[in-house]
Amino acid sequence: MPLTLIITEGILPKNRQQSTMARLSEAFLKLHGLAGNKFFTPNVIGHISELPEGSTYAGTSPTNVAIVEWLTPSFAFATREVQTAYVAEATEILFEACGGKQPRENIWVNLKYAVDGMWGIGGKAYTNQELGEAAAHG
Repeated sequence: MPLTLIITEGILPKNRQQSTMARLSEAFLKLHGLAGNKFFTPNVIGHISELPEGSTYAGTSPTNVAIVEWLTPSFAFATREVQTAYVAEATEILFEACGGKQPRENIWVNLKYAVDGMWGIGGKAYTNQELGEAAAHG
């Protein structure tokens, strides 16, 4: 499940980037009941896209941003409880990681769903059902 953390340069210290990605990923796994799952855990992947100061915007004005963006199968984040819990937890993770300098109102969390059957891992295109079966055996 790819996680992209989009941040304005300088808001998240380099020495906190790895732990922040880990914490965001761990929160995802925990809220979905997949913490330690042998199939899903190694397939929670991601990267940080750090953009130059002055090149990120909110409300049409240059603004420092932090955006947590997931690409998942459609069964992820399926309940309102998981959605609200993850948004709250991810926001706090970033707020703390940025030393309280990134305002919560400039931390966003969003989600994109992959087309069923187009979840490729190790050369295999998994359907949602196959992913669920793999998770159940993990």
